[in-house]
Amino acid sequence: MTTPEPLGPKTGLNVVHLFCSPEARVDREAVSLAVEAAIEGGLQVVSTAIMGAKADLCFMVLGENLWDLRKFQSRIQAAGLCVVESYVSVTEISEYAGGMPEKMINDRLFPNLPPEGLRAFCFYPMSKRRGEQNNWYSLPYEERESLMRQHGASGREFKGRILQVVTGSTGLDDWEWGVTLFGAHVDDLKECVYTMRFDEASTLYGEFGSFYTGLVGSVEDVLDAVTP
Repeated sequence: MTTPEPLGPKTGLNVVHLFCSPEARVDREAVSLAVEAAIEGGLQVVSTAIMGAKADLCFMVLGENLWDLRKFQSRIQAAGLCVVESYVSVTEISEYAGGMPEKMINDRLFPNLPPEGLRAFCFYPMSKRRGEQNNWYSLPYEERESLMRQHGASGREFKGRILQVVTGSTGLDDWEWGVTLFGAHVDDLKECVYTMRFDEASTLYGEFGSFYTGLVGSVEDVLDAVTP
């Protein structure tokens, strides 16, 4: 059997969010082994128990080789987890991040997840509006840059309470970005999203998809919460 040539972004990591629900029978050992093998192979795997009826659990998986992410998906599906929703993206540096320190650039391209102590989880996709009155892409670059700097300043107010991981998905999935938030408390997630929606970049130009909320834990803790 031949090994396919690795495939990934020129710089950064592939990212996939796999939102799953258990089928009639889940081989818990096989799921745990899939996670262990992925981590041993260099992937990062964030296990989350999802609240509500949209899904039961989520695996956020990051790695350099897209083939490895695809193999992980196949292994958990074979173990009895049905992928009911997903999101594909890559880590990236914003075009408005000129002058950013090298450490901040590396943290965005190569995040180390999950962050310690931030166990509340939220994911949502978003795009910039292309309406007749408010079209983000018709604004001059300088105006867009100014609005995004204001938006970033609002986000920095939550340093220590929230870690935000924004990944790019234009041409890869239905929206332009995936936003993953890790919070110290559930209401930190709520306050962060609420506060940042008052920024003009969001108020006039932001469009948001479905929100998924959950609890970050070990794969064993997550399986305990979602399987009989």
